[in-house]
Amino acid sequence: MIEFTNVSKVYENGTKALSNLSLSVDKGEFVFVVGPSGAGKSTFIKLLLREETPTKGIVKVNGYNLNKIKKRQIPQFRRSLGVVFQDFRLIPQMTVYDNVAFALRVTNVASRSIRQRVPYVLGLVGLAAKARNYPDQLSGGEQQRVALARALVNNPPLLIADEPTGNIDPELSLEIVELLNEINKCGTTVVMVTHEHELVARFGHRVISIDHGSLVSDADEWGSFYEG
Repeated sequence: MIEFTNVSKVYENGTKALSNLSLSVDKGEFVFVVGPSGAGKSTFIKLLLREETPTKGIVKVNGYNLNKIKKRQIPQFRRSLGVVFQDFRLIPQMTVYDNVAFALRVTNVASRSIRQRVPYVLGLVGLAAKARNYPDQLSGGEQQRVALARALVNNPPLLIADEPTGNIDPELSLEIVELLNEINKCGTTVVMVTHEHELVARFGHRVISIDHGSLVSDADEWGSFYEG
């Protein structure tokens, strides 16, 4: 699903964000990516989304070689991903239903399919009763669930969650990760970037730790990383 081979990234201002990073994520895995502020996590995400390209090395995601992908292929590639961000990125003038449906409408999915798919995904994240509400009528946790539903509505094989619990309280954070866990059990590969070590420790998933742009640990779970 994901393969980084000797990847380095140096920005035009001279900032060295990643240094000779090699890692892979297989289909069906749930992986936490952790590291302090400035470790290179954001650049890692930007390379995954093909918002940036590596200075050196090879990035492959979902069968695409992102070093060689043509510009016209990038939208198609991104449709193979589901992405959830810290700041929700919902459209305030749209209802919950329309925020989720928007992800299908922009790819010209038939109206009949939208009417079937959106209620199903809203049910999956526990928001079927909130379909006609607007984002400002929801709690932070509910807004993140809408963002998660939008990310899932295209049924992507890979879900990337970039600090998805950063703007919600600890109890709701746990609910979001438990929901991601259930989504993973259904076959979706999940990569979650986070700085919340206590949250990571509650789940027995693989933990990749990055610091100063380099891979410093790749453990089966947080406990074994912490002990090492």
